[in-house]
Amino acid sequence: MNPFEEKIRQLRAGEIDKFEVSRDDFFLFRDVWTKQEDKKFFRGIAGLKGNITYVYDTTIV
Repeated sequence: MNPFEEKIRQLRAGEIDKFEVSRDDFFLFRDVWTKQEDKKFFRGIAGLKGNITYVYDTTIV
């Protein structure tokens, strides 16, 4: 099981506010994220050294 499946579920359910994906783990995250029907609501915020913080924002169109 991909560890990001649980993180995405928790973020969607509001159990966590955000989570960070390292540059090295991005493709593991992407494999799960692209299969989500509501993938447009996961907003990535660029950080330092290629890290990305993801939040779930349903106000995005």
